[in-house]
Amino acid sequence: MKTVLITGCSSGFGLVTAQYFLERGWKVIATMRTPREELLPRSEHLRVLALDVSNPDSIRAAVEAAGDIDVLVNNAGIGMLGALEGTEMATAREVFETNTLGTIAMTQAMLPQFRLRKQGVIINVTSSVTLKALPLLAVYTASKAAVNAFTESLALEMQQFNVSVKLVLPGRAPETRFGDNARPRMQTSIPPAYAELAQGVFAGWAESPALLTQASDVAEAVWYAATDASSPMRIAAGADAQALMDVD
Repeated sequence: MKTVLITGCSSGFGLVTAQYFLERGWKVIATMRTPREELLPRSEHLRVLALDVSNPDSIRAAVEAAGDIDVLVNNAGIGMLGALEGTEMATAREVFETNTLGTIAMTQAMLPQFRLRKQGVIINVTSSVTLKALPLLAVYTASKAAVNAFTESLALEMQQFNVSVKLVLPGRAPETRFGDNARPRMQTSIPPAYAELAQGVFAGWAESPALLTQASDVAEAVWYAATDASSPMRIAAGADAQALMDVD
C-alpha cells in the first residue's frame, strides 16, 4: 500500500484528490492549515495533519509526522485577482510565499527521503494560465509559472535518484473557491482606471464556456502522474487546459 501526502486539502482540488486516492486504496496524508477531519470520509488509511507551507517549523513537523511517503502532491495555493498597479507588494509577496516558495520548501523537505530510498514522485499543481496569459492575473500567473520552471529543472536533478517530478496544470474551475480565496486580496487591487477592463473580464467569466475544469479532472490527472511511469512531465487537467496545451 502506497502513501501520498497532499497539501491544501481543506477544499477544491486537494480535497477531491485526497478522496480519489482513498477510494483507490492508498494511504492518504491530507494536510491543511487548520485540520478538519470531518471534510473527508473516515478511514483507517487517512491521516489529517496541520501544515502551513509558508512556515518552516510547520513543514518540519508535518514531514516528521508523515514518515515515509511515496508521492508528494504540492497543491496548496492562494488566489489573486487584480491589476498590478493596484497590488500591494506585501500582497504579491504573500502570493509567492505560498504558491512558489511554499512549493519549493515543501519539496526540499521531502527530497532527502526520496533520494535515499531512490524512489518517489513529486507532483506540482500549477495552472493553465501559464499557457495563455489573462489580464488581472499577473502576480498569480508569475507565481505559478515560476513553479513550472522550478519543476522542469528539478526533474533533471532527480533523474539520477529515480525520482519523478511532474506538473499538473488545471484549467478554470468555477466550482472551487478560487474567487472566494482571492477576494480578500482584491479590496484595493483594481484602481478606477482599470474598472472597465475588470468589468469586461468578470462578465466574460460569468458566462458558461463550453470547456471548463472539474475538481475530479485534477484528481484524475494527479492519479495519472502518480501511478503511470510513462505519463508526460506536463499533464493538463480539464478540457480547457487540454485545449490550451494542444495549441501550446
